[in-house]
Amino acid sequence: MKLTTPRLMIIIGSILIGIMISNQMKLNLETITPVTIKSIIDSKNELDSIKREILNLEKTIEAKYKELELLESTQTGEASIVDILKQDVRNNKIQAGYSALKGPGIEIVMFDNIDLEELSFNFSNDIIHDVDILNIINDLRIAGAEAISINDQRVMSSSEIKCGGPIIRINGVSIGTPFIIKAIGDPQMLMASINAPGTYGHTLRTVYGIGINPYSSDNIVIHGYQGIIQFDYAKPVGEGG
Repeated sequence: MKLTTPRLMIIIGSILIGIMISNQMKLNLETITPVTIKSIIDSKNELDSIKREILNLEKTIEAKYKELELLESTQTGEASIVDILKQDVRNNKIQAGYSALKGPGIEIVMFDNIDLEELSFNFSNDIIHDVDILNIINDLRIAGAEAISINDQRVMSSSEIKCGGPIIRINGVSIGTPFIIKAIGDPQMLMASINAPGTYGHTLRTVYGIGINPYSSDNIVIHGYQGIIQFDYAKPVGEGG
């Protein structure tokens, strides 16, 4: 009995020490998240979004430096206040969408499913709806599109895109197929937003048979908005109570 008691104490002590070491190792283990294709794509998209935000901030800083130089030049007589105001008006018209723009980008031709062998049982799935156009526009914006038009109608923040039977109305103008969407931006990023697996454009083409033909170009021309934006209810803060 005297011999077994120390052995039993040693065994119990070893077990306790083993449990303590095991718990300590568990606490020190790093949480490992499995890497998937989706997580890689999401991380890349997030990184691209941050890069675009940094680029936009750099452009804003550059523009502010130019404004400062113009203001300083008025003191030396090299520029007048009128010139500065004219340049400011031009910049504001570009930002507001009232000026025509050109640059690299893509042109997308969209048309209803006309393949008789691929027609679905639900005819509604074979035609383009306003929600389809809206989703394509959103994907282009996420990809960094700086200017967008549909059948030469400039897409503004106030533009309505609404179905009206076989046509779609935008900026109060009725347009029918084929719908020609133009976007200015990085052609590779814009093409990927339409063609990459999992995008809305890829689903429309491969699942529903909707015609989507994108073409890249170094000289996309997008006309300025021709309408008038009128605010009936919204007022600047500090006015009208």
